[in-house]
Amino acid sequence: MNKAFTRERDGEGEGEQDAALPPLPASAGGKNYITPQGYARLRAELLALVNEERPQVVEAVHWAAKNGDRSENGDYLYGKKRLREIDRRIRFLTKRLEIAEVTDPSAHHGGQQVFFGATVTYADEDGQERTVTIKGIDEAQSSQCEVSWISPIARALLRARVGDALQLPTPAGVREIEVLQVDYPKPGDKR
Repeated sequence: MNKAFTRERDGEGEGEQDAALPPLPASAGGKNYITPQGYARLRAELLALVNEERPQVVEAVHWAAKNGDRSENGDYLYGKKRLREIDRRIRFLTKRLEIAEVTDPSAHHGGQQVFFGATVTYADEDGQERTVTIKGIDEAQSSQCEVSWISPIARALLRARVGDALQLPTPAGVREIEVLQVDYPKPGDKR
């Protein structure tokens, strides 16, 4: 094997211990955990594509097709390309919604253990605090401090309680983090 494809480990043999992430749940391959709000957003996007955007593009392609030579008709070529993109997104959303497991995080309101949908504040070994919300794969937005439930940080945090010290494997090595606070939305709260 070419040396470019091997991975050297820093500190190998120097007593460095590896902290392994908890394994993905057996259901990870077949389920798509999602909050009710995330499910509603994906469903709204699917309905908008099927009921609004796709019919408009089909109409534009039909109009462009009547204008003669299709090989040099920009409206026709662009419309067909956009139609393929819309159909691809419709298939993707349909499959994701079929396997969606809607989980309401407000069921754990007031709890101190980390489950799907929790907003967790933790401190690393340098004392720096961070807050993340554990969301579904299709709804997590890192710009909003949301992480997917299968991300390394979420996998390390799941099932932990306030005050627990955890080992978080990172590319730079194992980091210790402590769970400081766990919050869930109130029942009926749209977060």
